[in-house]
Amino acid sequence: MSDTPVKQQSTAAFYGQAVASFGVAMGATAVGILNLETDVWVRAFLGIAVMYLVTSAFTLAKVIRDRQEAGQIVNRVDQARLEKLLAEHDPLQKL
Repeated sequence: MSDTPVKQQSTAAFYGQAVASFGVAMGATAVGILNLETDVWVRAFLGIAVMYLVTSAFTLAKVIRDRQEAGQIVNRVDQARLEKLLAEHDPLQKL
């Protein structure tokens, strides 16, 4: 009666594409910052800003994933309680 959701797994190709895309984006950004014709302190500031942006994005992704996983656990517990209540309920008991 209970439907357990299948845990979705990413394929190796999707994982590789995501890692490669991240590497290309970071590399291109680093090359762009290094080739700027400006003072060293401006390039250093931009480099730190990019690193802060990346760490913030990873943190945000983890928080969203954790919240979604917690919601799934609560839903599964509520579903189990409902199934137990329905299994124990006898509609003809009071007749």
